[in-house]
Amino acid sequence: MITAVANQKGGVGKTTTVVNLAAVLASKGKTVLVVDLDPQANATSGLGVEPKAGVSLRGALLDAERIDDFIVGTAIDKVNVIPAEVDLAGVEVEMARSGDHLGGVRRVLAPVVESGVFDHILVDCPPSLGILLSSALAAADEVLVPMQCEYYAMEGLSVILGVVERMRRSGANPGLRTGGILMTMYSRTRLADEVVAQVRAHYADAVYKTLVPRSIRAGEAPSYGIPLVAYAPSAPVAQAYFAAGAEFLARARARATAEIFVDGPSGGAPRSGAKA
Repeated sequence: MITAVANQKGGVGKTTTVVNLAAVLASKGKTVLVVDLDPQANATSGLGVEPKAGVSLRGALLDAERIDDFIVGTAIDKVNVIPAEVDLAGVEVEMARSGDHLGGVRRVLAPVVESGVFDHILVDCPPSLGILLSSALAAADEVLVPMQCEYYAMEGLSVILGVVERMRRSGANPGLRTGGILMTMYSRTRLADEVVAQVRAHYADAVYKTLVPRSIRAGEAPSYGIPLVAYAPSAPVAQAYFAAGAEFLARARARATAEIFVDGPSGGAPRSGAKA
């Protein structure tokens, strides 16, 4: 299953969510591939891998190089990564000249998906509404949206979910589903509680029960090249990511049977009966 972790607004905990979710899934015995599509390469370094020129999805997207050549091990057992590099920033211009730029990520990841080596593929999308994000959404089975517990972030949430809906309606990826909304950087304030309440009222079961709190520890872990859940597993924010990982797996099991999720801005009752 390919999960695109996406939000066009930066600073919402997107990369922190990717690396920690990957580590939690691995702790449950799952094999995970992280695809770093953000030229800042924070997911790459956060997993203990030094970004290097020429080692990213760029070669596969533009030069038809073998994707296996770019998959490397990380500091976490059972977690591999396709690193990012600064040159990814220029990929969008070159992809735009191709006839099927939306299908690029789907095409290069197809051999990995078909191999069945990885239980989960997590794509750390760039924080922008560009071609790389659109191509990642076209390749994904679902989208996980981290959202900061602030009012301005609610506008960004509606934007990214609107993009998901357009991907479905346009036929670029009619099976794309909203796998969940994860509230991040939560603090015990009336403002944060009001934001959480409004998002849950509007999007119902699409919203994770877990609230990921603000934490200084979350900023320390990347400097050691390991996810927070490995750096300080007893910290409240790490415990929150363990809980979020459990929810992620529970939702995956539910979709494999009855397909329970809510899409779009209607906030209606969960739908069931769709096939995974």
